[in-house]
Amino acid sequence: MKKIALTLFLVLGSLTIQAQELSWQTDMNKAMEISKKSKKPLFLFFTGSDWCGWCIRLQKEVFKTPEFQKWAKANVVLVELDYPRQTPQSPAIQKQNQELQQTFMVQGYPTVWFVNASKKDGKINLEKLGSTGYVAGGPDAWLKVANEILTNKKS
Repeated sequence: MKKIALTLFLVLGSLTIQAQELSWQTDMNKAMEISKKSKKPLFLFFTGSDWCGWCIRLQKEVFKTPEFQKWAKANVVLVELDYPRQTPQSPAIQKQNQELQQTFMVQGYPTVWFVNASKKDGKINLEKLGSTGYVAGGPDAWLKVANEILTNKKS
């Protein structure tokens, strides 16, 4: 009986952890559709996921915390624009990410841009709301900066 209870506890625990995982989009077209339906701005995370120390630190200290996860679900559509050195990517994703890096003039990682996206006559329009990067102090300090960017958008 104890084995069954323990097994059930472990299975339910892993399901709860999976339910808390955030959904990061990698395709801008799909992210824009979600943004349009949800009326939430895009959160563009420019990262070198497998080599950038500050990117990894930002993920660990902020993006993987319950505070950030709750905030993100309520406020933004998450988009990861990755520039890995070891992890393979499709040519389409590489091209998309390269074009966005040039559009936003990203010169260092991590960089986060908040944007409103729309399509008109088949062309994508990205309205820049503001950007940030790594902010020391954990999720509270980082979210303060993010909220200031989003609040300025609404005024």
